Amino acid sequence: MADLTQLATYLIEARPDAVLATEIAFGELNVTVALPALVSFVGFLKADPACKFSSLVDITAVDHPERVARFDVIYHFLSMYTNTRIRLKVAVAEDEMVPSIYLAYPAANWFERETFDMFGILFSGHPDLRRILTDYGFRGHPLRKDFPTTGYTEVRYDEAQKRVVYEPVSLVQEYRQFDFMSPWEGAKYILPGDEKKA
Repeated sequence: MADLTQLATYLIEARPDAVLATEIAFGELNVTVALPALVSFVGFLKADPACKFSSLVDITAVDHPERVARFDVIYHFLSMYTNTRIRLKVAVAEDEMVPSIYLAYPAANWFERETFDMFGILFSGHPDLRRILTDYGFRGHPLRKDFPTTGYTEVRYDEAQKRVVYEPVSLVQEYRQFDFMSPWEGAKYILPGDEKKA
């Protein structure tokens, strides 16, 4: 824990232009970074002898639809030299672009594509920013909190047309009346099909 505190102090002193806040939680250092300084700060973390964060572990995001800066883009790094992990967080508005860190960490290529696909966050300077997990004609971004749980379209194979067809989602009445009760609690009423048991 002392090492993480020292690292946090070092980062604040070395890069006051980039570091907005630091916090130690669950045995990891969390650093909130200013968006314009992201690429230079990531390069600093990789090259600085006191840091040596050589591995990019993951990039993801968190959606906060109630905020002006709707998304937090999260970066996880690992130093193979000091066995230390660090998490960077950058707040981004829906219409802002995040600079790609692809040149510093080539693994960011796929991680940034996944984040774009799931959240709709754009990365400037990315060599090939297109969907990677959803279909080409997919509409919307599934990990946004305002994305409907059923999606917008359903896909099925039509035997008469001999092809895959896309149709608007149609919900059956039983789905709309779902009571969200845990199956372990047990229903206070007879479930359809259980009437034969009684």
